[in-house]
Amino acid sequence: MGLVCSTAQLACLCGSAACSFCCSQCPSCRNSTSTRIMYALLLLLGTIAACITLAPGLQNALKKVPFCANSSTYVPSEVTLDCDSAVGYLAVYRICFILSLYFFLMSVIMIRVKSSRDPRAAIQNGFWAIKYLLIIGGIIGAFFIPERSFGSTWMYFGMLGGFLFIIIQLILIVDFAHTWADAWVGNYENTESKGWYAALLGATFFNYAVSITGVVLLYVYYTHQSTCALNKFFISFNLILCVITGVVSILPTVQEHQPRSGLLQSSVVTLYVVYLTWSGISNSPDHQCNPGFIPGLSSHDVTTQNRIAFDKESIIGLIIWFSCVLYSSLRTASKSSKITMSENVLIQDNGAVRNAGEQSLIGNEVEGRNADAEGGNEAKVWDNEEEKVAYNWSFFHLMFALATLYVMMTLTNWYKPNSSLDTLNANAASMWVKIISSWMCLGLYVWSLVAPALFPNRDFS
Repeated sequence: MGLVCSTAQLACLCGSAACSFCCSQCPSCRNSTSTRIMYALLLLLGTIAACITLAPGLQNALKKVPFCANSSTYVPSEVTLDCDSAVGYLAVYRICFILSLYFFLMSVIMIRVKSSRDPRAAIQNGFWAIKYLLIIGGIIGAFFIPERSFGSTWMYFGMLGGFLFIIIQLILIVDFAHTWADAWVGNYENTESKGWYAALLGATFFNYAVSITGVVLLYVYYTHQSTCALNKFFISFNLILCVITGVVSILPTVQEHQPRSGLLQSSVVTLYVVYLTWSGISNSPDHQCNPGFIPGLSSHDVTTQNRIAFDKESIIGLIIWFSCVLYSSLRTASKSSKITMSENVLIQDNGAVRNAGEQSLIGNEVEGRNADAEGGNEAKVWDNEEEKVAYNWSFFHLMFALATLYVMMTLTNWYKPNSSLDTLNANAASMWVKIISSWMCLGLYVWSLVAPALFPNRDFS
């Protein structure tokens, strides 16, 4: 429903007529949800644009553009563009530079906004046509930035931002695991249906089966009998930690404080840790232990860059990334949010009711303001943040800025585009970022299990 309302908001870019038509066809939804989905759509469109620049054959097509410095069609001009930087990894860096800059700026502007009565609320929830035009203009201008040290410098910002977003992603995945298990165990307890019990066992078995298969494949393809000690350590250590985590989840003390915790959450976390382990060791600079290692290729070989950027690891990473972005945009904070610390990421239920003027303040409920409703029309996207915002606007934009940097590093395989190294898919720094992330994921999940037992006087409900 929120996605349909966001589509109506997007139609407002085309004029009031298109906006009115789309709004008349869609159901009503909260303004807080609709706005978050609109920003998620903006981020998705930027990611698609970045992916297009990695498309094979684009470099040859750009040589026909007159303003390119290396164009085959010569047109005198004082302003020319090196079209080699308009494709491949360098283009991804420029597009994501503008997107992340936009979200960082919005994060600063929205600091300490308490409700939609703040004058800055119009910037947050409206002016979509101006926002898109500014971003498009910024992306065009970014291609005229001289290369020099731009790529190498921005890579370090991207690596730091990508790592910080991985932490947020870990929080969302752990929250998803708790929410999933809580819902299915609750359905089983309420209905005592064998179908829900079978679903719990089936999902847990499937996740663990895929995880074990993944570990076996990692040993087969990323280790050798007499070498690859570091890879063996990463795989074995993470496997041991996952087993310990599974045991902790079913300890009597943990079950006493969290009756619905169990192996389903652990299987989800284990599966994600196996993915992070694979992603980490696939960036190992040791060519003997990395089957994806491609030596002796120039960093400006666009064809090779494109092929590497769309490997299986990057595709899975993007799927997980977009799932987390949508989850954070649509999900309302639940009782597990305090344990997983995702209460600052997800939307809070501020108790705003829909029909302004028809319901009085009951308890902590507040009326949602809507201009259409006040004018006698049916409210479509209604304001539920007049008294209190449903989420931290500044932190939301900061999270999306970090998400943009994560996308940039994923599409470029965490690689420095103008490095003098002769390998395209080996980066020790990115390997350690992902391995450390896997340990943080397990640590965060174990904390969510033992926190209620360690602090029994604290309210985690």
